[in-house]
Amino acid sequence: MAATVTATVQQPQGQLNGTQSQQNTMKPRSNGPKFKLIHQGEILVCRLNHTRTIISKIMNSKYLRRWENHRLALTENEVISASPGGFMEGSIPYSSIEDVNIISRWDAGQKFCLRITIPDGSVLLQANNAYLRDQWLYSVLWKRHALKYEKLLKNTRRPEVLTKEIKNMIDYSLITPIQDPGVYQFPLELVSELLQQNENVISRVAHEGIIVALAPLLDYSHPTQEICDFFTKHCKNSPRSKIVMELFTPVVHKILKHNMDFGKHPRSRIFIQEYIQALSLQNDGKKIIQEFIQNMHGPGSSCPHPRVLPNLVAVCFAAVYGCYEDKKCALLNNNSMNTTLLTEANVRLACYIGMLDYVAEYEDWRPCLASLVQPIPFPDDALADEVFTSNFKPILTQFAIDPRCDVHQCLLGVREGKEGWFHLYCPGGIACDDDGELYGLMLKGLTCCCCKRKKFLEGMMKMISPCMLLALRDNEAAMQVLCAMLEHEVVEDNDCKMQIITTLQSTSKGKKMYSDTCDRQIALRELQQKGGPKKLTLPSKSTDADLAKMLSSGSFGNLECLSLAFTQVTSNCADELIKLPSLRYLNLWSTQFGDPGLQLISEHLQRLQVLNLCETPVTDKGLEALTGLKNLRRLNLNSTSLSALTFEGLKEKLPGLQECDVRYTDAW
Repeated sequence: MAATVTATVQQPQGQLNGTQSQQNTMKPRSNGPKFKLIHQGEILVCRLNHTRTIISKIMNSKYLRRWENHRLALTENEVISASPGGFMEGSIPYSSIEDVNIISRWDAGQKFCLRITIPDGSVLLQANNAYLRDQWLYSVLWKRHALKYEKLLKNTRRPEVLTKEIKNMIDYSLITPIQDPGVYQFPLELVSELLQQNENVISRVAHEGIIVALAPLLDYSHPTQEICDFFTKHCKNSPRSKIVMELFTPVVHKILKHNMDFGKHPRSRIFIQEYIQALSLQNDGKKIIQEFIQNMHGPGSSCPHPRVLPNLVAVCFAAVYGCYEDKKCALLNNNSMNTTLLTEANVRLACYIGMLDYVAEYEDWRPCLASLVQPIPFPDDALADEVFTSNFKPILTQFAIDPRCDVHQCLLGVREGKEGWFHLYCPGGIACDDDGELYGLMLKGLTCCCCKRKKFLEGMMKMISPCMLLALRDNEAAMQVLCAMLEHEVVEDNDCKMQIITTLQSTSKGKKMYSDTCDRQIALRELQQKGGPKKLTLPSKSTDADLAKMLSSGSFGNLECLSLAFTQVTSNCADELIKLPSLRYLNLWSTQFGDPGLQLISEHLQRLQVLNLCETPVTDKGLEALTGLKNLRRLNLNSTSLSALTFEGLKEKLPGLQECDVRYTDAW
């Protein structure tokens, strides 16, 4: 009859009849559409009461039926209208909804409808299209199920029932066509609250069951801090569990790749610490940790995830601090457990330092790791502990043998006057336990890069005694440093000079190196004798060897102007240029003269007034050294990698600079 609503239930994309079981209701097709969760929106509303009387049948007939436009909001507990009145004068609690389904057969022009069945009738919602209709359908269903599970789980006390219902809730979150962060976050937050309330009643079996249930959800969202505590507890209590390797590994990978600040999420960091410790307790734990680092880095030559290294280092640094806090507590508590606690702390310490050692094996990670380690971010107790200093030596060894300046220079102090790893491991230093073996290796690495820089040599004056000791033991790097000190006249005290000479002449290798130094000094004096040309221009295509041969051919003590423009000289020619004390004009236009050479001449050619670096490969790193040339008046940096910030620094620290060409640079 006309007053009867004629409708059939349509299967929407991925949706079966709401009266069927939950698993069948929400099992979407793998290629079905996905929807964002609706929180509020405009939609047409019609309300139908049960047709129990003739009057109600007449009022609900299709001829008298009317639609109202409402802005509905789906809150946590109910459906409400932004402007209550008419059909939506009262709210619709989710708990009162009996069914939600799509109406497939309706009046012409009103075909995109869904029906919400409530005890006293039905509420019809009409959308503009099928997609929007289905979006409202799944959003209402999700809100309804979320409220249902929240009430059910908060009132459940039996662990096995709790585990089962948590799994059902998570399964529903994973199969619903609604794809929204809130859909994945709601179960995590609810489980977090439940774990806090039921921490003492959850059995080990239930503990593992909850973790297994949570695992698929964590592919879409980060674990909450409470869940991280839950995972941490499992790592401590069951480190050899299969769950650690199979389920926690993807979660840890995700945190390390995306976390921005462990300060805001400290329990995530603690979870990763315990996860790493659990890996080390597996059979062949070292190999497993090494494979874990390899997977985090990836197969390429550089890691594609920039947050992985800082996060790994932060975890290891915090773990080292934690180990020494545990050691302090163990020493303060005078009981029979002290030895066991200290042993456990040392095992953990070796694990986390070993992690840093594996990280240092990757060339792309080493510069950043060296810069993070340079300030010595460890407690004083660690630096005085042989367990720490001996385990940390392989990391410093990797820094020392790395030819890159930004790596091995991190062995020095982070700023002038501040001691670094180089000082801690010198013979007689607090961390030295190998008679200077590591110190000699570090000295060799620094010598190859920095020994001809006066600042480094002047700094070595404070460590002259251990350097001479290593020279007596036939350490070649120490001998090179002593010879460089004599050659560049860093040592002013005559007694100290004599002691250095005596030390060098104590070994056959040292005697030969000192003899070569003396020969170079004689040649230098001949070169610097007054006489020779005041101006010199080398032909194009000239090389470093050509310049060296030219300067060795006679006296150039009067040379004030040198042009090497359009030649093939590199930074290596700086060793020859610093022998020219009268040089005032230097033209290096369109050469391969770079940062190392620029750093060297900035320390030695103090009379330089005009410098042309146009079209050279110098960068901010080398250009910052120009602040040492206080007599500089004219500077050409056209077409270089000069930045605006470095240019401002040069102008500030070189007040005598009258002209500076910065065209075609970032400072232009």
